Amino acid sequence: MKRSSKDSAKAPAPPYTRTLAGVLGGLVGLVMLSAIAGLLVVAPLAPVLAISGHAASRAVSLFDGMPSYLEIDRLMLPTTIYARDPASGQDVELTSFYDQNRVPVTFDQVAPVMYDAILASEDPRYYEHGGIDIVGTTRALIKNAQGGATQGGSSISQQYVKNVLVQRCERDAVETETQSRDDVLRECWLDATQASGVEGYQRKLQEIRYAIQVEQQYSKNDILLGYLNIANFGGTTYGIEAAARYYFSTTAAGLTLTQAATLAGIVQNPNTFRIDRTTGSITGADGTTYNKAADGAIDDVTPGTLAGLDSLLADGTITPEQYLAAGDAYSATKGRQLYVLDRMREDGRITPEQYVAAAIEPISPVLQPAHVGCVATSAPFFCQYVVNTVRSDPDYAEAFGETAQERQQSLTREGLNIYTTLDWRLQNASQDAMRRYAPETVAGMDFGSASVSIEATTGRILAISQNNRFTEDADLAASDPAYTSLVYAGDLVHGVSTGFETGSTFKLFTLVDWLEQGHSLSESVNGALRTIPRMQDRCEGTWINRENHVVRNFGGVPGYTGTPMQFTAQSLNSGFIAMAEKLDLCDIENVAARMGVTRGNGTPVDVDGAAAIIGTNSIAPVAMAAAFATVANNGIYCVPRAIERVVNADGMELPVPGDRCSQSISPEVAAATAFALQGVMRPGGTGSGGNPNDGTPMIGKTGTHEQLQTWLVESSTRVTTAVWAGNADGKADVFRVSHNGRVLSTIRLPITREIQATANQLYPGGAFPAPPGELVGRPRAPD
Repeated sequence: MKRSSKDSAKAPAPPYTRTLAGVLGGLVGLVMLSAIAGLLVVAPLAPVLAISGHAASRAVSLFDGMPSYLEIDRLMLPTTIYARDPASGQDVELTSFYDQNRVPVTFDQVAPVMYDAILASEDPRYYEHGGIDIVGTTRALIKNAQGGATQGGSSISQQYVKNVLVQRCERDAVETETQSRDDVLRECWLDATQASGVEGYQRKLQEIRYAIQVEQQYSKNDILLGYLNIANFGGTTYGIEAAARYYFSTTAAGLTLTQAATLAGIVQNPNTFRIDRTTGSITGADGTTYNKAADGAIDDVTPGTLAGLDSLLADGTITPEQYLAAGDAYSATKGRQLYVLDRMREDGRITPEQYVAAAIEPISPVLQPAHVGCVATSAPFFCQYVVNTVRSDPDYAEAFGETAQERQQSLTREGLNIYTTLDWRLQNASQDAMRRYAPETVAGMDFGSASVSIEATTGRILAISQNNRFTEDADLAASDPAYTSLVYAGDLVHGVSTGFETGSTFKLFTLVDWLEQGHSLSESVNGALRTIPRMQDRCEGTWINRENHVVRNFGGVPGYTGTPMQFTAQSLNSGFIAMAEKLDLCDIENVAARMGVTRGNGTPVDVDGAAAIIGTNSIAPVAMAAAFATVANNGIYCVPRAIERVVNADGMELPVPGDRCSQSISPEVAAATAFALQGVMRPGGTGSGGNPNDGTPMIGKTGTHEQLQTWLVESSTRVTTAVWAGNADGKADVFRVSHNGRVLSTIRLPITREIQATANQLYPGGAFPAPPGELVGRPRAPD
């Protein structure tokens, strides 16, 4: 809340103006309450201490010595995630996250009738006093000093102060091993509202002290607006704008008399006077719940249930049918609304005719729940990737905080606007393909499938899809295999997933190292099935094949003497093992690291022998996509990212990583690698079934790991798509299970093909650079 120096110019006509009596009232109130404090501070001690003039004097000093300045903190605001609408170019809300759902408004964005309702019911002399209702507050303090619970009598300014203090406590609330966050929040509220005895009146006096200061620092309109923006209206709904949207699908400016009186009533006891709970918000002594939503009028309303309507029924102003309809299954809230309306009538803010019309009108909520969490979006797994970035990615610490607590607060309390890289057109195509070919569940196995598409030239993640339904309910995920919150496309940081064995897609790194070491694609290599006794590894020491194990080819294909170009197109295991025999395993690991690849748990890949050459490392699909994108991008690796920019609640952009691209392999090696990988996507290549065949040059590589995991990663010069399908957990054979007549091991092909076809339309790719002749080379005699 900013202090205004132009309230008189903008303020509406009386009664929304401060009176001279109000200004003087604040000064008189300070003097009187100091004296009252002198009596009350020592009153509980009267049995053991004489209330001497000295004691009273010290008590006054105690009051005067209380903190007299309350810093008005920033309101807790939702953080909103956006995705750009390609058709309009506008950023559209994807979802939001909040501890308090709040949409702050300006003074002119609230209907005058809402001010009338809240003032009439909570503080009718608000513009006349100086922030303190002397009579009501004194009565409450004396009652409390006598041992009763803290009483009411608080002015709007005092209530505002209370809410500021409660929010400050809630902002810093952290759950512990012994207390849930809800328990901590409950304590915040109780400490500010329910303390009794010495604590109670000391809290009340401090509240008064602060209220006087707030009145001196801010205008009446600012305080009133601040109260309506901070107040709780039930559950996680805070502030008048969010309340108007949630309960009545309108705005604070569009509230009617009936709606405004209802909301003014709710704020008095927000978690009792609810009109959104179908099971009721109040429980009677016999366990019966009421004040609940229901269809039609209630049938069991008896005289006395709806206080305020009874007199209208008695004098014939309304009929019995109108009396029943007015209840509309919200008897307690209706009663509170009638109190507000009655106060408005008494104050002359509404006419008797308006009162009757509003009184007999049923409360008719039109609930509009806010979008909250990734479950509310149509791109939940992309959304969760963004959320995990906010919570855990160390590269975003400057924007979101260093600690887990700071990160969570950034997500739910700081009012950030996070703009993402999502392309809805590709996202929709990705999800459509996933739904068409991948089952949500498979009997007898924990089946999963995921896709990710990234822009090769920037690293921007354009789409993420998954076969599961998204949930943040751990119990549901544990009981129903169709649900999960894990993002299989991401790694441990971004998906809480540790990746999957990549199979032959990992051969990319051996191929790149082969070319970097000066070998060519046409070099003749003995790829026959044979024992490879040892492989050089300067990092870990020479690998020895102590068991004389022979790595077999998929499908029982025999090995042969051929070229890396052939081995790549046909994904020949024995050929790549033979290539690796001429290389150093440490160099292959370094190639993977330069191309941004780690294992899904964040540790470096470990090429610890022949089996690792053909893909035993578990790697996240997004990492493999980025590696193939490096080849498509002339050897330039770009760190994958899902966040475009972040703007804080003040409109300032926060520092987040943008495009982070660097030359990780030479353009010449990239061109030669792409030349070999194009053979995979041509007829006869293992990935040809995934080629959109739309005229766009494509590179790619398939991968299979022991009948457990299957992959296809393919790319144009613009967009790279990686698709994985297999065992999220367990060891079921995906070659023996079918879905809709298609073996699960083959669904990677049509999924990738359909996604990439859309990508090629949206981001047309061009020809890959011609490889240098020395890296294509001519066949040599086999060793």
